[in-house]
Amino acid sequence: MQLPTTDTPRMSSTLSSTAVRAVWLLTLAACTVCPAVVTAADASPAGTGSDDVRQAIGTILKVDRFGRGNREAADAARRLSAASVDALPHVLQAMNDANDLARNWLRGVAEAIADKAFREKRPLPKQWLEKFVTDRANHPRARRLAYELLLRVDPSARERLIPGMIDDPAPEFRRDAVARLIKQADAALQADQTDEARELLEKALQAATDRDQVEALVKRLEPLGRTVDLQRHFGFITQWYMIGPFDNRGGVGFAAEYPPERQVDLNATLNGQLGPVKWTPVRTDDPYGLIDITKLFRNYKGSVMYAYTEFYSPREQTVEFRLATPNAWKLWLNGKLLFGREEYHRGTRMDQYRVPATLRKGKNTILLKICQNEQTQDWAQRYQFQFRVVEPSGRAVLSQSPADLSLRR
Repeated sequence: MQLPTTDTPRMSSTLSSTAVRAVWLLTLAACTVCPAVVTAADASPAGTGSDDVRQAIGTILKVDRFGRGNREAADAARRLSAASVDALPHVLQAMNDANDLARNWLRGVAEAIADKAFREKRPLPKQWLEKFVTDRANHPRARRLAYELLLRVDPSARERLIPGMIDDPAPEFRRDAVARLIKQADAALQADQTDEARELLEKALQAATDRDQVEALVKRLEPLGRTVDLQRHFGFITQWYMIGPFDNRGGVGFAAEYPPERQVDLNATLNGQLGPVKWTPVRTDDPYGLIDITKLFRNYKGSVMYAYTEFYSPREQTVEFRLATPNAWKLWLNGKLLFGREEYHRGTRMDQYRVPATLRKGKNTILLKICQNEQTQDWAQRYQFQFRVVEPSGRAVLSQSPADLSLRR
């Protein structure tokens, strides 16, 4: 199974060198096998563009996601951080082939090389950096770092590059481009240029994927007569079949394999926790697609509920399932278990969990298992979930078939 990710705070502005270095040092401190501090002063530099640079980068790339190889990576990072600025392109390009942990090491190295170049009054390769930033085939984090370095030597690059990033696959660049359009629209509104403002806001809305920006756009568009369907914009699935409750007393339900996990028969009557149960169609009018089991059914303590839906894709495509729930859960696509998490009442937020998936062309079945425990505290009473389908960039992916499941029963 491929691990999902949880969302992290978004950076809407350029990180300072100090902030990035602080993050890097925290990473180093977390590695008990690593030296406490990496500086150019205590390192033997790797040769510029030489076998030494390639060897040091190769060592860092060998770090796995469990941290194996951190000792060797720490030594390689020390040596590489002392290299000349000519090694910077090699480091940034290597970020394309790195896992997240190795990418953190390489980011710290790139910052160290750039800082050293500034101290020595050596120029950064501006033209190369800009070309790297605009090449969307490069990894988003590598592009963003190159952009931050570029701004340190050429602040005008912001106005030159950001307008063309309104459809960029990298969320941070697209966010910057959306923010720029909102600012322009606000200026147009103040000048009573309503038509121009509406055009700018509509363009921004087509690209916006972050909730705060979408809400800011809705707030500006509604007085102009534009109603925004948030469910559709974000790609929330709002219609499901649900069945339950099944037993989760004593926490047995998460591991238990109840009949829906073996076969989904929407006409079947099953033996549930409290007696016979049937699949029931449910839908939500919540703007953010929230399915509140306590309101649609009731807050069955120590129970399991299943939710089933169908999703039609015009082609095979890679997507992310983004889920939010305070309850334990498991997720299946086309009968294959993608992931699960047995944790209760840790809180919930939009896009709390992100699970990579591949939709096949045509009909896809999605089954979600939601478990409620037996805690009685006020803060442990939520029994709900929110689910959407998006591109890896965050843009909504919509089912291409009529959404009303009751028509297909």
